[in-house]
Order: sequence, then structure tokens, then C-alpha cells
Amino acid sequence: MKFNIVNEIKLSYSRKGNSERLITNSNDAVKVFREHFDSDEIDYRESFYTLYLNQANKVLGIRKISESGISSSLVDVRIIMQAALLCNASCIIIAHNHPSGNLKPSVEDVKVTQNIKEASKLLNIQLLDHCILTSTEYTSFADDGKL
Repeated sequence: MKFNIVNEIKLSYSRKGNSERLITNSNDAVKVFREHFDSDEIDYRESFYTLYLNQANKVLGIRKISESGISSSLVDVRIIMQAALLCNASCIIIAHNHPSGNLKPSVEDVKVTQNIKEASKLLNIQLLDHCILTSTEYTSFADDGKL
């Protein structure tokens, strides 16, 4: 057997369908997130998404990071940053839902936000906001001064 072969890594990103939507505040971001959350499951299970933006705060893309149970969602920071680097994002906004209807960030929500903020800072990518959604309302870490 020969083990001197190196695996080739291929990455791809396409701007097909890029809407060039401008995000100026948390409400703009939540509108985009709501278009991607499954409205039939927003009160049933947690999902976590990341919105990727260019330097002009125009949307490059959105990615579902995880979908889990009723009260938690596993978030791998490396997956968030991988996509940010791949699409040359300058900024990101993260969001997840609380099926309970409670908009108060949990201790774990604050911890994952800090981890993502630290990773993005290291890569010179700005974390603009973390939004928590319910089927009818939302809260914003940035609006509440928690970022």
C-alpha cells in the first residue's frame, strides 16, 4: 500500500440567487431569518442559523448550523467560521429560536455567543448580533447592549 497520496480538498461557494439585501438593523435580519426558519416547527424544536454579510452589510448567504431538540441546539463554532471564510464574509449575525416562547437568553446562549465572538474576532470577522426568535417576537443581543 502507498500512503504518500495527499487528499485534495475542494470548497465551493456560489452567488447564484444572491438577493443583495441590505441589513441595517435587527429587524432587517430577523425578516431574513424568518424566511428560513420552518414556521411549522419554530414552536417545536430549536434551530440555529448564521447570516453572512459583506463589508456593506449586504447578505452573501445564510446557513443552517444545527437543528436539535426542544430546549437546546448544538453549535459548532468551526462550522460557522468555515462558511464565513468560504464566502468572504466581513460580518455575521447569528440566530436561533426558543420553542418555549421565552425570549430571555440562557446561560448557554450567552456562552455560545461569547465563543463565536472570540472566534470571529480572531478571523477579523465582526459578530453584529445574536437574535432569539419565537413565532411572534424576537430579542436582539445588540439592541439590548449584550454584545
